[in-house]
Amino acid sequence: MRHFGHLAEDVRGRLFLEQPRTFTARSEPEVLATALGGTLYSPATRPALAADIRKQAARGVVSMVLCLEDAIADHEVDAGERNLVEQLNDLVKDFTDCTQSHPLLFIRVRAASQITDLAERLGPAVELLSGFVLPKFTPDNGAAYLAALAAAEAATGQRLFAMPVLESPELAHLETRREQLFGIAALLAGSRERVLAVRLGVTDLCSAYGLRRSPDLTAYDVALVAAVIGDVVNVLGRADGTGHTVTGPVWEYFPVQERMFKPQLRRTPFAESSFGAAGAAAGGTVRASGEEVRRRIIEHDLDGLIREVELDRANGLLGKTCIHPSHVPAVHALSVVTHEEYCDAQDILRQEQDGGGVLRSAYTNKMNEARPHRAWAERVLLRAEVFGVARADVSFAELLWASLCG
Repeated sequence: MRHFGHLAEDVRGRLFLEQPRTFTARSEPEVLATALGGTLYSPATRPALAADIRKQAARGVVSMVLCLEDAIADHEVDAGERNLVEQLNDLVKDFTDCTQSHPLLFIRVRAASQITDLAERLGPAVELLSGFVLPKFTPDNGAAYLAALAAAEAATGQRLFAMPVLESPELAHLETRREQLFGIAALLAGSRERVLAVRLGVTDLCSAYGLRRSPDLTAYDVALVAAVIGDVVNVLGRADGTGHTVTGPVWEYFPVQERMFKPQLRRTPFAESSFGAAGAAAGGTVRASGEEVRRRIIEHDLDGLIREVELDRANGLLGKTCIHPSHVPAVHALSVVTHEEYCDAQDILRQEQDGGGVLRSAYTNKMNEARPHRAWAERVLLRAEVFGVARADVSFAELLWASLCG
């Protein structure tokens, strides 16, 4: 697997100073946690689930969650389990090397008992699994989830990761949030090698107060949600070796034929001068004007998503839950390390090795302080390995345009 691997080699060559590296389902956990990117959720009841996975892999999706929880009705669970087992056993026939030819696949369960049950029922197809998503994870139910995961690993011999979802009302409520977070932190510390990432269930957090953000607002515009995100990162996202990757919340709006109100697209990432190169990068025959790209972004309803992903990054989150395939290219394009970030990160780590201190950035627009910025720089270079480094003259918009057209 590699990010942007669905693009032609010459296209990647024009876009990237350092191309994304390949990885497999057996790569180191920190690499896989960074590589999750836009994780696409799909109901486990879909009749053509195996075909959907093949199609999305060909379009650049690197991680998927097959959902047996909120994405399906209560009466569909048994049918969803049967379909999941059947479809994954169909899918596994396509792959001679199951670690390289399909997205990282996770199953979102409703109860801990489903983990061991499904791992057994999948048979050889369990090799396709990277792990399980554990919904409404709390200190009360978390131990059972993690014990079931360990039992499934022992029974199958397959490395299986946990991705707990923090979305319970107790986490939203101020009087119980602290106890919840430190209880969850203690549980996850005891199973650190199995925890790939912590996911945020913002829709459920909002439901505790009857809230729902509009497509013109981000999760960070909802004060209650922003407070929870901040506290989750505070306790579970620390850069001192005790933290975990925390992924961004779902963007729940997807393209429609018409919209009453069009988003007000910011012009900064969509400079007219960059789109000749964007058109060339998309294949050499299509030349896109800035207006054409803005139209494409409007059609895909991505303006709010773009703003939210930028705020995710600013608040220490990496990757995002996606419910529509059109969201994934934007998440991945925004995950590529810019040339400026790359220069800063390299300079910071070089300066830190030389004993610390402060230096002016290569772009002469900021101060780089070696020791305070070291953790940031290390994370940037890990992201650079997975998502690549854009050339100095390549913008986010060009990466997005190439992904949408690729």
